[in-house]
This record gives sequence, structure tokens and C-alpha cells, in this order.
Amino acid sequence: MESFVSYDCRPELRRPVIIEGLPGVGNIGKLAADLMAEQLGAKRMMRIYSPELPPLVIVNDDCLTETACCEVWFASIGDRDAIFILGDYQATTPIGQYILTEETFRMFLGYDPSLIVTLGGYGTGELVPAPRVLGAVSEPDMKPGLEKAGVGFYPSEPQGGIVGAAAMFLGFGAAYGIPSVCIMGETSGYIVDYRSARNVLDALCNYLGVHVDTSSYQDQIDQMDTASTMLASESQNDEKEEDLVYIR
Repeated sequence: MESFVSYDCRPELRRPVIIEGLPGVGNIGKLAADLMAEQLGAKRMMRIYSPELPPLVIVNDDCLTETACCEVWFASIGDRDAIFILGDYQATTPIGQYILTEETFRMFLGYDPSLIVTLGGYGTGELVPAPRVLGAVSEPDMKPGLEKAGVGFYPSEPQGGIVGAAAMFLGFGAAYGIPSVCIMGETSGYIVDYRSARNVLDALCNYLGVHVDTSSYQDQIDQMDTASTMLASESQNDEKEEDLVYIR
């Protein structure tokens, strides 16, 4: 079975920037891409249904069904357009990642994309109070502009490389000679990380010269900070109790 596409519209696009923001580590890419698409007034272009996605149908409160798919949205950003690859799922296998990315990528080649941007998280395994924004690029001359926008480049990081849709779209962009970058937010990998997503989105918007209001993330960031403080306090109390037991 091959993937099939349900079109909402077939717009004419001007050398679009393709922005991938599917779920991943800390959900950073998804958070950033969803908010950016929403605030730029993006409209849905198509839905992609694939056997590489989970065999899943979600039933909502009205008992209406939604089949697992990837969605493609578009919006204007200055003198060019943006295509957003959004959704709640990635392909379930390594081969599926390759197949689904290739099928999706080929759909966009006819629009002559000017830039590929993939968004994701860099999991460290521990809480990061001031998460860095890291980058990986297909062409070295992209670095200065990204560094000016707030993206850092660190030798051999991210350790272990990049995986999933963020890696595959980056790789296909490089193979087709399209300038490509993966922008990653440092995160523990244990939580939905709004702080890191905000940092990633700020860097992306600086690079593209657009504005997106990320103030809606602040409530979640405050909740994260409160939870982190409580966990740290509980950990200190446990250590004190262990010390007292040892003294006895």
C-alpha cells in the first residue's frame, strides 16, 4: 500500500521555506512549528496518509474519528512562503522514516524550495535550566547568519547524531542541493519542554526575519520551574534524612 494525499487546496507558492515540526524529544519541534504556523495564519494544504504511520484512529468527544496522518500547511513570510509539516505522529520504523520522508519531499520539489528547516530536541538526560539552541547545516556558509540569529554550533554535538524526520528532511535537502538546517533545543528529554521550544522558535524567527509571540508558553514554563524547585527540595530532604540515619 502506498501513501495517499487528501488535498484541501493547491496554492501557488514562491520558493517556499519548508519547516518540519513533528513530535520528538521534548516535543520541541512540534511546539515551535505549531505556534509559528498558527500565528502566521497558515492554512491547511493537504493531509498525507501512510502505512508507515501508526495504524490508529482517534475518537474525539463527539465520537468523530481522525485517522493518523501528517498535515501540510502554508503561510506567507515576507516575499516568500513557508510550508509547515505538522502532525501528531512520525513513521514507526527506520525504513518507514525514509519512505515517508522521500514521498513527502518529492511532493515539494516542484515548488523549488529555497530552504529546509527541521526542528527538534537534543536530549541530555538531565534538567537544563538555560537550554542552548544548537544547529547542524548542510552548507558551511549558512553558519554566520544562524549564529547571529542565536543558533550555536558545537563540535561533535549533538552527540549520537540526529534521528527521525528532523534528520531525514535535513539529509534529503542536502542531497538535492537545497540549503538545509536542523535547529535543536537542549532538553532533558523527560518533559514537554516549552522553555527550549521558545528558544528554538525565537532563533528561527530571527533567522527568517518574522515575529511570533511566544508569551503563551509562559504559564507552562512557570509550572515547569515550580515542579523543578519542588523536586530539588524533596531531593535535598531525602539526602538529609539519609545523613541522619548514617549518624545514628
